[in-house]
Amino acid sequence: MATKPLTGTKVFLMLVAFFGVVIGVNVTMMKLAIATLPGTDVDSPYAAGLTYDREISAAQDQVARNWKVSAHIERRADGHAVLQLDARDAAGQPLTGLKFEGRLERPTDKRADLAVELSEAGSGIYRGDAASVAPGQWDLVIEGDAKGDRVFLSRNRVILN
Repeated sequence: MATKPLTGTKVFLMLVAFFGVVIGVNVTMMKLAIATLPGTDVDSPYAAGLTYDREISAAQDQVARNWKVSAHIERRADGHAVLQLDARDAAGQPLTGLKFEGRLERPTDKRADLAVELSEAGSGIYRGDAASVAPGQWDLVIEGDAKGDRVFLSRNRVILN
């Protein structure tokens, strides 16, 4: 049986094929990694930096109001989560007429975030329901608006079983 000699052309083609496979796999993995990147908190860090002073001022105003807003969230066996807020002012009187919004945010994957519609269910009591809430760690974000201005913001890590 005669063997064919190893020529420069064959070596060149083997090198091109090898590096072609390596580059092809790298490009594929890079595209998949970029397409599934859930880890960004903000789309534009520059724009977030511009609003930083406004956020500090809003936080100082919130502290000065001395509101007491307590939240209770419970995940039922069917996957629904029930969120209830009790909002009181500094004197302990119920806060009424506000528009509260809730969000359940996954700490590692923003694509799984869920909005919780809250409506006033009584004097200072706000309730909402979210469907298909998976168990695990979530960030519970509560925002309160009065006349179009955000007057309350809270972010807490919760574990739902």
